Amino acid sequence: MCGVIGIVSHEPVNQALYDGLTVLQHRGQDAAGIVTSSGKKLHIRRKNGLVKDVFRTRHMRKLIGNMGVGHVRYPTAGSSSVAEAQPFYVNSPYGISLAHNGNLTNGKQLKKELYEEDYRHINTESDSEILLNIFAQALYQKHAYRVSATDVFDAVSTVHQRCEGAYAVVAMITRDGIVGFRDPNGIRPLVYGKRETEKGTDYMIASESVALDSQGYTLVRDIKPGEAIFISEDGKITSKQCAKNPKYHTCIFEYVYFSRPDSIIDNVFVHKARMRMGHKLAERILREWKDHDIDVVMPIPDTSRTAALEMAYTLNVPYREGFIKNRYIARTFIMPGQETREKSVRQKLNPLGIEFKGKNVLLVDDSIVRGTTSKQIIQMAKDVGAKKVYMASASPAVRYPNIYGIDMPVASELVAHNRTEEEVAEFIEADRLFYLPLEDLIDAIQTGNPELKEFDCSVFDGNYIIGGSEEYFKQLEIFRSDKSKDTHNTGTVIDIV
Repeated sequence: MCGVIGIVSHEPVNQALYDGLTVLQHRGQDAAGIVTSSGKKLHIRRKNGLVKDVFRTRHMRKLIGNMGVGHVRYPTAGSSSVAEAQPFYVNSPYGISLAHNGNLTNGKQLKKELYEEDYRHINTESDSEILLNIFAQALYQKHAYRVSATDVFDAVSTVHQRCEGAYAVVAMITRDGIVGFRDPNGIRPLVYGKRETEKGTDYMIASESVALDSQGYTLVRDIKPGEAIFISEDGKITSKQCAKNPKYHTCIFEYVYFSRPDSIIDNVFVHKARMRMGHKLAERILREWKDHDIDVVMPIPDTSRTAALEMAYTLNVPYREGFIKNRYIARTFIMPGQETREKSVRQKLNPLGIEFKGKNVLLVDDSIVRGTTSKQIIQMAKDVGAKKVYMASASPAVRYPNIYGIDMPVASELVAHNRTEEEVAEFIEADRLFYLPLEDLIDAIQTGNPELKEFDCSVFDGNYIIGGSEEYFKQLEIFRSDKSKDTHNTGTVIDIV
């Protein structure tokens, strides 16, 4: 999972890109990068680390220009190589810089085709570089001196024809403008907005609407599945549907975990969706366990807080904050390597014993993935005096790997894979466990936007909108296992400014 941003403005964009990436930091903490254009020259800074650590004053001063794109990354194939920090750049044609959120399921075949047919060399293991070269090759075949909106839309159509998987993209053509586009299934989110200034209208494209809010931009709308939007360097905006059969299959896990609660994804307020998830999960508990002995509801901060509040209200039991979070520890779900994640849990959360002692506690989390974190947290609660510890997941059981840009572990590392709810409860040592049924999760989101008929729910039901081959899933086993994460983190520094 990554965050992307692109801005065309009437004033320097370096600070706005930096601030926007900081707001999107939750989508990736492995690397960050910004590319700006000052007309005919690009200015680049990209490196491993958090936004605040990658960009210092000396770097920001060199990122000049009124147009630029940015990216925050976490690795989706086990590697956190600095060489794979984005945005990527290719000089032919025109000089194109691209930032990508998602994952291509036919990347291996495309890489072969690019080398054998298009004579383009791919230097990293990132499918974002593959996507960039597919787009660049399509533009190259136009043989035009300057790029037109029609040329851009034709190139995006070629991307849709050749690329399979999920992709939300912002790309900057050095002299001409910025393009944003989304795959024909709309799996990954992408929005755009505008801001009126004395000098004219500025535009921003971003992964989430909160990036717009933080900079004073007004959300215009989501970029539709298969659609492309081109914003010329002088501020003219054009859009076109570039896919033959576009259809919404938004990733449902965006609403569960990844997106910030103050975001709006495909016209659904994430905060409201999470409230409905909590309400429906509480209703399930009341149906199946009318005489429950829950004394208190506690969230595992931060993403489960909204659902936990609504659960406490519906169950008519007190809500308490039982864990104090160290905000200087990164999100454990997106840390490469199981050993790193396990070490960070006790550093990140510290239980308030007074809230647990002698009570039957219902802990609420947004999801349960590997189960090891949940197990540690439950043990922490018992160590400080909880009588019983129940667990509630505001999403269904995660049983299958994700192939569309979320670095979920392989199936064998998922605690719910080939386990019943009772068996998962036993593994994490919870006295009782409740998952939110998938139909309730879907309803919680559709209530916010009835036009969303289908979702990518593959991590829950194993139904992949665009299926990967058997060979592809075998490759995931190799590159996404925790053992692989500990051995693939090598690379060279890309530090141009």
